[in-house]
Formats: sequence, structure tokens, C-alpha cells
Amino acid sequence: MTALNAICVYCGSNAGTRPEYAAAAKAMGEALAERGLTLVYGGGKVGLMGAVADAALAAGGRVIGIIPEFLALKEVAHAGLTELVVVDSMHTRKAEMERRSDGFIALPGGIGTMEELFEIWTWSQLGQHKKPCGLLDVDGYFSHLNAFLDRMAEDGFVNADHRAMLHRSENASQLLDAFAGYEAPPADIRIKVQQT
Repeated sequence: MTALNAICVYCGSNAGTRPEYAAAAKAMGEALAERGLTLVYGGGKVGLMGAVADAALAAGGRVIGIIPEFLALKEVAHAGLTELVVVDSMHTRKAEMERRSDGFIALPGGIGTMEELFEIWTWSQLGQHKKPCGLLDVDGYFSHLNAFLDRMAEDGFVNADHRAMLHRSENASQLLDAFAGYEAPPADIRIKVQQT
């Protein structure tokens, strides 16, 4: 079972077009703070990133932002965090987020959010970490993605054990509960290669 101290949240640097997205980001920040979990995120002050960080801070939580220098120089870095880590590249940012986190949650977001989610889930599949990964499915945002992932499994491109590694919930607290009880599959399952 995974010991949870810090959770990485991937989410949009935009707020999106629906108020439900910002409300869910705030609920996630509050839920993390209430459980005494540190929020690790991309370090921005804008969009859903800013909303989740501000909510965690307002609820008395600890927030670590990790941002590459080129974005910090564009003045999108959040100046009020518990800790702001400025790194040299996007690659370093993702590695540092993984190192400091015990689980990973994607909220609604764009290309960057999807890229971060899929990379960290792939690392789990390959046995590079044993930490839970999940989606906070706000207002059905990930419903088509979930259907596509099911299709990948049905068509033999993702095995059932790997598909089951990605949790999904519409509720922040329920998702964190699932994370608290997560046990990674045995290493031989995670790295199994289908023989042809």
C-alpha cells in the first residue's frame, strides 16, 4: 500500500469554459489540505493551476510549485507558494514532480495535461514507480478518453491490469480514498510483454 504525503495535480493553465472546472480544482485543493497532503503542481498562478493552489493554501495546506525558468520569466509563476522550484526544462520539471509525489491526478486540461498524465502512467506500467494515477472526471470531461482507453484494452494494446491502474472518479475525496488503498500490480505483471 502506498504511503501518501504529497499528490501531484496536473491541470490546465486555462480555466476552461465551464465553472464546474474551477469548482472541482478548488475542491481538490481543499481535499488535499484537509488530509494533510502536500500539493505538488506546475507552479502557475493562472487557470485551474492557480485555482487548485490557491484553494489548498487558503485551507492551510502546503503547496510546492515546479516551473521551468522560461515560464517563470513570463510572470506566470505563483509567488505565494510554500515552495517554488524553478528548473531548467520541462523534462526536469516532470522528473522533479514525480520524485516529490506519491500519487498523480489529472484534472481537466489541454495537451500538456494529457502528456503529463500519459507519461506518468506509462512509467507505472513499466515498473518505474508504484504510485497511483487517476482522473478527476469533472462534468464528463474524460468520458470520451475513458471510452478510448477501454477500446485500447479491448483491442489488445493495453492489458487489463494496466488499464485498471488508472483510477477515475467524479469526486476528489473518493479518488484520494482509492489512492490510499492502492497496491501496484506485481512487477512481472507491469512489465509483461505479449508474445506473438
